[in-house]
Amino acid sequence: MAAPTESGPRLAAHAAYVLRANDTGTLTTAAPKLYPHQWSWDAAFVSIGLATVSVPRAVAELETLLAAQWSTGMVPHIVFAPGTDYFPGPDVWDSRRAAAAPTDIETSGICQPPVHAIAVQRVLQAGRRLGGAAREQAEAFVARTFDQWLAWHRWLARVRDPGQRGLLEIHHGWESGMDNSPRWDAAYSAIRPTGETPVLRRHDLAHIADAGQRPTDAEYQRYLWLVRQMREVDYDDEKVREVTDFRMTDVFMSAIMAVASDVLAELGDGLGRGDDAAELRSLAARFRTGVLSSVSPGTGLARDHNVATDEWVDARTIAGFAPLISGGDDEVTRRQLDLITGEQWCGHPRLRYAVPPSTAPHSADFKPRSYWRGPQWSVMTWLMCWALSRHGAGSLAESFRAESLRQLGDLAFGEYYEPFTGEQLGSANQSWTAAVALDWLARE
Repeated sequence: MAAPTESGPRLAAHAAYVLRANDTGTLTTAAPKLYPHQWSWDAAFVSIGLATVSVPRAVAELETLLAAQWSTGMVPHIVFAPGTDYFPGPDVWDSRRAAAAPTDIETSGICQPPVHAIAVQRVLQAGRRLGGAAREQAEAFVARTFDQWLAWHRWLARVRDPGQRGLLEIHHGWESGMDNSPRWDAAYSAIRPTGETPVLRRHDLAHIADAGQRPTDAEYQRYLWLVRQMREVDYDDEKVREVTDFRMTDVFMSAIMAVASDVLAELGDGLGRGDDAAELRSLAARFRTGVLSSVSPGTGLARDHNVATDEWVDARTIAGFAPLISGGDDEVTRRQLDLITGEQWCGHPRLRYAVPPSTAPHSADFKPRSYWRGPQWSVMTWLMCWALSRHGAGSLAESFRAESLRQLGDLAFGEYYEPFTGEQLGSANQSWTAAVALDWLARE
């Protein structure tokens, strides 16, 4: 049975209700039970949706995240809300042992993709559409926080791309946001924990009935081993690179870095920060070139690189379409557009909704109910739509938008969706899913 078709106003009302229900006053939890804290890239997408109903609340969301920024410039991947149960929580991370961590806010010790400049620009655009006080607040926010976003991009370029390859290095699959993607299988399989890790308290399985949707206990032990390695060197950037058992370049994160640096440069232009804007455009060009250098001549997909083994990873995942995010080569773009609309991807005959699955249905790694190994994520569809529109493929962007809104017609605002049945999986009432629905509907 197809999901019910909801009117735009009804869908928007339900999406706004989800964000209100998940709002703690200073931050929006990623989901009411499963994810009771603020995640870095979730916060960016959440602020995009919030801006359609309240520019001040969107600004506050991003300011809460920035209040937890480390002195190095890193934006941590979790800002912990006090008084809530979650594993691994602040006691496992113990990030305050890092000299650069904030002393008054508990955070994790790793980062996530730098989508924030895109969110800042969308908040500014919303403020300018509304005018008056909303415009003043949005413009003041951009001016007030520009240096913090610049520090974030500089940290990524300096610390996570020391060789200036144009490919960001990550030290945990969680940093990619695609936790258990097939992209990381080989790297994780080589990890052999040699010390104790915390006793597992699978908070996620208390809220997800089907354990098959989530990473296994063995995978979690590897995840926690990497946290221990970082914690034992006090999250020192140089030492982490020396001790970690996980060193991968993340092509999708690198593509986001490229396009977000261009967006931040545009914001810098508006502030009269010409030198900084030029620096950011140079970073954008560096990472765009890095992404294109990873494209496989055989598959046409971009690839991650295992730094430890000096091997390219040919996983058939949504990350392979990184060049559609960063742009820069018409021939590569044409080939990727043919791929993503073809039968191996969004044109696959069994898909209920023609939006990108996280792993290709024809891949041996495809599991339609398992987190980042097959399900469709509305937030990834939004990011793809935004980038396609920016790079001149508006027709495909509109097709993805319409299909995704049909998918969200069940009003569950799922964390992710089974690609063949359209079933909502993971957590319901996921904040970033509701947020992107609001942004899409505001464009009508």
